[in-house]
Amino acid sequence: MKIWLILLIVGIIIAAILGILYYYGNKMQKKQEEQRAQLDEMAQTVSMLVIDKKRMKIMDAGFPKMVTDNIPKRAKMSKVPIVKVKIGPKITPLLCDEAIFDDVPVKAEIKAVVSGIYITSIKNLRNVAPPEPEKKGIRAKLAKKGAEYMRKQ
Repeated sequence: MKIWLILLIVGIIIAAILGILYYYGNKMQKKQEEQRAQLDEMAQTVSMLVIDKKRMKIMDAGFPKMVTDNIPKRAKMSKVPIVKVKIGPKITPLLCDEAIFDDVPVKAEIKAVVSGIYITSIKNLRNVAPPEPEKKGIRAKLAKKGAEYMRKQ
C-alpha cells in the first residue's frame, strides 16, 4: 500500500473519532446546563456551622442509605469534597462544589446556598479571616480555572 493511502485512512479514522467526541461533548454540556438550572431552582440560603471538611469517598462520608443507593458504581470509588456542618441541632455531611471547597472555613459560621445535599456557593462569612492562599501546582490551577469556566456557562 502506498503511504498516502495509509495516511488517508488514519485521517478519516481520526476525523470520525473527533466528530463523535464533539457530538458527545455537546450532549453532555446540555445535560450539565439542565442540571445546573435544576440546582439553581431548588437552592435556598442556610446558616450553618462548618465542623470539618475533607476529600473522601462518598460511601465513607456518612450519607443516608437512600442517598448512597442512587450513586453510580463508578462515582462510589471517587473522592469528592465533603463538608460536615451543623444546621440547627443536626449534624449532617454535605457535598461541596469543587470551586468553593478551598474557600470554606473550618469551625466557623457561614451562610451558604444549599440545593438538597449540595453546597453551591457561600454568601456570608462571619468573624472569619480570609484563608491564606496556598501554593498550588499547575494542575490545581488548571482544574480551578476549568471549574470556574464551567460555572460561568
